[in-house]
Amino acid sequence: MRFTFGSASAVLSLLSFAIAAPNTGSSQLYPVSDPRSCGTVEIWDEAVEELIRPRVAAIQASRASGLQKRASKNVPVYFHAITKGTAVSDGVLSAAAISGQMKALNDQYAGFGYSFTLAATTTTLNADWFSNAGPSTSQQDAMKAALRKGGANALNFYSVGFESGSGQGLLGYATFPSSYSSAPYDDGVVFLFSSVPGRLGPLISKAWQLTVKLEGGATANYDQGKTATHEAGHWLGLYHTFQGGCFGSGDGVADTAPELTSASGCPTGRDTCLGGGVDPITNYMDYSYDACMTGFTAGQADRMSAMTAQYRGL
Repeated sequence: MRFTFGSASAVLSLLSFAIAAPNTGSSQLYPVSDPRSCGTVEIWDEAVEELIRPRVAAIQASRASGLQKRASKNVPVYFHAITKGTAVSDGVLSAAAISGQMKALNDQYAGFGYSFTLAATTTTLNADWFSNAGPSTSQQDAMKAALRKGGANALNFYSVGFESGSGQGLLGYATFPSSYSSAPYDDGVVFLFSSVPGRLGPLISKAWQLTVKLEGGATANYDQGKTATHEAGHWLGLYHTFQGGCFGSGDGVADTAPELTSASGCPTGRDTCLGGGVDPITNYMDYSYDACMTGFTAGQADRMSAMTAQYRGL
């Protein structure tokens, strides 16, 4: 989106507004279900859990004894931007927007055992994939078959529009590490292009006019790049924090408080299960707004480490 003004004071006024106001009224805005909607299919697999529990226990014992510190595993990233035209609202992501998403990903996983390196980017003009790719669709199958790169250790991102079909209204969805061996072509993360971090672009002077370009995310409440972080969490082996509700094994992580249902917004003090503490609304694996999410737990980091060692060779 571009704004053109005849005076520097008008530009400064716009900058003040753009910094203070939510990004809700631009042509880039793609409506999503609010609260957050993730299309990742989560089926508890006890056979997987039986393999992972000893690995998690060994990791935790080693760290507790001081013999092992949390090492950072580097993940190569292939970023595939799918578009339906040439405008920003058509899914076009600049190099700066992709760089911003990579920075957000690395910042948000810092201290939790992972770093991410951009291996390559592609841009593909395909209106059908952009609009209709979603869970279990022929469009997402064709998209991944044509574009996916690397092995089990390589994270492939596909940014799309989720305009119709099974993906309509989603922010994203992902595959789990244990699924790779049976369907390697399906592996990766599909997410809404306008959820990448928003940023103010350059001021351009031309014929005594200044132009401000707003680049990157434009989906209100989900424009800090944390959708990719959430979906990458699934790709690394994490369930939602509300998996299983208040009873049973939950998300398979001991230090995330039980949660009956997903959170929305940032409901501080919310407590939907008796005992265990308040709901983990600030966790990247809940459904809170981006501004509310702040991190993972140590137990989640241990689970990711165990899952990726078992299934992704990391």
